[in-house]
Amino acid sequence: MSDLVGRTVLVTGSTHGIGRAVALELAHAGARVAVHGRSALRAEEIASELASQGKLAGRFLADLSSPVEVAELLTTLKRDLPEIDTLVAVAGADVLTGPAASWSFERKLDELWRVDVLSTMLLVRGIGGWMRDRAGGSIVTVGWDQSDTGMEGDSGELFAATKGAVTAFTRSAAKSLAPHVRVNCVSPGWIRTAWGEGASEVWQKRARRESMLGRWGTPEDIAAAVHWLVSPQAAFLTGQVVKVNGGFRGA
Repeated sequence: MSDLVGRTVLVTGSTHGIGRAVALELAHAGARVAVHGRSALRAEEIASELASQGKLAGRFLADLSSPVEVAELLTTLKRDLPEIDTLVAVAGADVLTGPAASWSFERKLDELWRVDVLSTMLLVRGIGGWMRDRAGGSIVTVGWDQSDTGMEGDSGELFAATKGAVTAFTRSAAKSLAPHVRVNCVSPGWIRTAWGEGASEVWQKRARRESMLGRWGTPEDIAAAVHWLVSPQAAFLTGQVVKVNGGFRGA
């Protein structure tokens, strides 16, 4: 499909996982994509791939856990890429793998709040305001399919609280930016990203059991949903939360 030709898209967290899949999907649909990440090396990898397709709109580095860097990113974007008409706020803190997995509950919560909630709110408010003052646009945030039902354990509490905040903010932002800017949220279920690939057999079985389709989702499944949400086919859709989870069966 080429239904996004002429669009300029910013995908935060586009150097890996779901963000990378979204960047490639939207580029394949004809959009020019601006990539964002914290690592210059990883950002350059995806930027080079997009540039080889003639679909690179820019490369931007920022640590979204810092409100100062978020503000600097907004200033840079307004100067260098004012034509953004689509924002996909994918970036999220990874507190399940690597050194962060051993952090305290409080430190994980602080990181998730800064990256997943605060930076999303600041970017949507900033870039959404530009869109509203120009010709309009479309925004997609990323929630979690179990934030409204809850899940036991530390991770369930952390993600329900922070992603639930993203979902609630999305609904309000849609009202604030209407009718010129559409704002929706995609809420993934069990998606095989870095944590899923290394999860124990207990979690592997649970992920398959809790999906009506009996499998893990993939980053590409989320990317396809994002593509639809920002496309002309979803032109009458705003303020919605779309769960992409294979049909949640429950524990």
